Amino acid sequence: MYVSVTGLKSKGLIGRLRFWVLTIPAFRAARKASGIILCETKTCNGYNHTLTVWKTKEMMRLYRSSPVHSKAMREFSSIATGKVLGFESDSIPTWDEALKQFASNARDV
Repeated sequence: MYVSVTGLKSKGLIGRLRFWVLTIPAFRAARKASGIILCETKTCNGYNHTLTVWKTKEMMRLYRSSPVHSKAMREFSSIATGKVLGFESDSIPTWDEALKQFASNARDV
């Protein structure tokens, strides 16, 4: 399985509005994407996090290149800052495990 953890902080009121306009469709698409096992969100320490688990890294990459996700990423730098983490796993991590890994190993987007 491939685990992806993202953490995004929106920039100001306009950034927050644009963030939600773009991320809600992207999240809905992820929940329906081929190969998705788990797709959840959580707010913690000022970050809007997603935790997704995929059957394979390639299936995650197919979603990542989808039109809805690509649109959100094109706008990203003007609306938010953030970090991402991806890793292979034999099991689905808990939120606590995922956020611990995120805090230690995530890279800036």
